[in-house]
Amino acid sequence: MTGVWRRGFAEFLGTGLLVTVVVGSGIAAQRLSADTGLQLLENSIATALGLGVLIVLLAPVSGAHFNPVVSLADALLGRRSATGLSARELVIYLPAQIAGGIGGAVLANAMFATPTAISTTDRAAPATILAEVVATAGLVLLIMGLIRTGRPAPVIAAAVGSYIGAAYWFTSSTSFANPAVTIGRVFTDTLAGIAPNSVLPFLTAQLAGAGLAIALTLALFPHPGHSWPPGAKPRNVTRRNQAYRSGSC
Repeated sequence: MTGVWRRGFAEFLGTGLLVTVVVGSGIAAQRLSADTGLQLLENSIATALGLGVLIVLLAPVSGAHFNPVVSLADALLGRRSATGLSARELVIYLPAQIAGGIGGAVLANAMFATPTAISTTDRAAPATILAEVVATAGLVLLIMGLIRTGRPAPVIAAAVGSYIGAAYWFTSSTSFANPAVTIGRVFTDTLAGIAPNSVLPFLTAQLAGAGLAIALTLALFPHPGHSWPPGAKPRNVTRRNQAYRSGSC
């Protein structure tokens, strides 16, 4: 398997397993707990931990995006310095992530002997759309800021997992913040599901949030690898960061 296709497969696998964690833990929570607050707690803890593990595992292969808006932000922000995803990689990453998201929902349903069905849970409302803008902007800003200051993959994994775990609670949408995950969750009529008529508003909000995050990243971290205070930047962080992003380590 050539390098770019190997990275695409890693994105398919990682996104799929992420949705499996989200949907599977949601089904388990529904079966184990009658209280909706406890169900959300169980779902959020499993998702935060699972996401962190997947990032650590697959960051050396593909960068562990698992999210189309993260891939788009990486391509746009890295265009000038030629450190972001190329157009060819982007064309491979995005379909792989979406296909993985759908496959992950189907797998979770199968593991719990739950029929795969289109969700009937309507989620789109003015408050939840605003929440998705905020959730996505925060997530993309966090990832891009950590990458542009050369943080290693384990630090990014812990930070991103923690953010998603927290965002389950501080956003009214429970922080989908990911178009591939949103589309995947259409295919489960369980706690984690989202009805098809809510998808387009959520995707629109996520793209808007990503755009806001790109602007904030350029304002706060204008120079990749050079955003540390004087004397505080660890040695070789830029080289290590580029190795992780290219899947060469």
